[in-house]
Amino acid sequence: MKRRVAREKALQALFQIDMSGMEAEEALQNVVDGEEVDAFLKELVLGFLKNQEKVDGMIREHLEKWSFDRLAKVDRNILRIGTYELLFVEDVPEKVVINEAVEIAKTFGDDQSSKFVNGVLSKVSQS
Repeated sequence: MKRRVAREKALQALFQIDMSGMEAEEALQNVVDGEEVDAFLKELVLGFLKNQEKVDGMIREHLEKWSFDRLAKVDRNILRIGTYELLFVEDVPEKVVINEAVEIAKTFGDDQSSKFVNGVLSKVSQS
């Protein structure tokens, strides 16, 4: 599985967890449609959940004129994946993390999502 696909599947899994309180393993199985769960996908989802407090705290710190709870669920989960990668995934350059998050926001978010995600993740990467 390519990393872009893994990131998109991670977004879908985190969205399910966010919406319904579903267990991580069940959400992962739902998004892979019977295939084996990719290691990078699993790292993104389980790694975020393990470090959720720190990741969400970093996002909150870098929001301007927005409250965390008012963020669109898609945007919030794209930010969570990107922030997790920036903080904990060593082998991906920051520019790649931000670019991937922006591209996913263009696909899954609204018209303003990509700019918003770019701005927040750029601030996170500089801190």
